[in-house]
This record gives sequence, structure tokens and C-alpha cells, in this order.
Amino acid sequence: MNQTENTAIVLRYANYRENDRMLTLLSPTRGLVEAACRGCRRPKSRLLSASEIFSLGDYELYEKGGRFTVTGFTPIESFFPLRGDYDRLTCGVWLLALCEAAAQPGEPAQALFMLLLHTLSRLTFSDQPRTPLLTGFLLHYAVIGGLRPRLRHCVRCGRELGMEENAGFDIREGGLCCLSHGEPGMPVITGAQRRFLQAVKERPASGWVEDGEHRAPYALMRRYVEAHLEGKLRATAPEEEEHG
Repeated sequence: MNQTENTAIVLRYANYRENDRMLTLLSPTRGLVEAACRGCRRPKSRLLSASEIFSLGDYELYEKGGRFTVTGFTPIESFFPLRGDYDRLTCGVWLLALCEAAAQPGEPAQALFMLLLHTLSRLTFSDQPRTPLLTGFLLHYAVIGGLRPRLRHCVRCGRELGMEENAGFDIREGGLCCLSHGEPGMPVITGAQRRFLQAVKERPASGWVEDGEHRAPYALMRRYVEAHLEGKLRATAPEEEEHG
């Protein structure tokens, strides 16, 4: 993909009037952008494809008084196959909502933008199981947001935990906790799950990491990220895949 300063992806839209939409875009250079897309709901509108969620392309934007209007669009990718798989579509919509919650208007979001694109691409065009894919997204998402979890030492006593050792995970402090220092109800993470997260963290966001247990710690990472989000997400988190 040849990225330009006008490249963006549609995270959400809201219909208004008879043929218009207000788009919420994620731009690597501008962060969140709210832009009017006038006449895009007409069947023959040249901006029809620009106004759908997941639409990725180069957006020509006209600014006046701090408000943006879409005046042109060059498509790059639509991720159209997602629409034929309800479970993966649900995952994709949730990823968009997470990115909207993290990005800020006027603040560059290059790392978040690329994380979203890499994850959507694998979700759409690969056969990678979605649970480890989403777990990897959540881990990198946390790191980008300044919530890098501590996966080697206890956050309470500082002891280095062995890689085969089960441990608690302190959601509030963001890291491992010796079981002896844990509290009732604290989630537990296995050594194998910790190795999975370490492997994901040490690779770029575009890397494909196999889920050794075939059950990545998705529920844990989801709980961790959601605990640190401000406000409520606009989409419901997908459930884990069922394994036979």
C-alpha cells in the first residue's frame, strides 16, 4: 500500500438528511477525522464506496472552519469478504470501535493505523484462527496505548517468574503477580499463555504467531484492555472460538 497524507479508513458512519453521511475516519497523520460525505447514499454517487465502514483509500478533504468535507476518493481496499462471514465481520467492527476509542483528533496514529490494517488483512484474507489473532491485536493495542503489560516479574514483589510457572494477572497494575500474592478472583495465566504473549510482543504487529495451546489468553487481554478504556465501546466484543 502506498500511504499518503490523505490515506484513511472508515471506522464508523452516521446517516443524516436523505443522502448524506458523517464519516469517522482514522488517518495515520491526522488521527480521528470527522468528515461530511454529501450525496454519498445516492446509488450512482462517486463517493458511495468512500462512505462504507472498512473502506480504505485516499480521501480528498476540504476544510472550512475546522470542519471537513469529502470531495474525492481513491479506493485502496474494501475488505469486502468480511461481509460474508458474520463472526469475522463482528470481530472487524469491534476492532474499528477499539481504534476509535484510542485515537484522538489531530494526533498522528501511525502505529495504531498499521496495527488495524495488518489485523483486518489477516482477518479477511487468511485462515488464521481469530482468537489468537485478536489476542495479538489486543496486546499490541495495549502497548501502543502505553499499557505494556509486565510478563516476566511480579508487579508486587518484583520476583522473576519461571516460564513454566502459572501466575496471577493484576488487571489494575498491568502485569503478572505471584499466586502467593494474588487476591481472590484474580485471573490466572499459564506458562504456555505467557510464552504466547511474549512471542507476540517481540514480533512486529504484522507477524503471525501460532497459538501453541490453541487457546490464546484472549479473555484476559480483552478484560485488561477494556478495564483501561475511557467510556463504553460502540461495539460488542466477540466471543472466543469454540474448540473441539
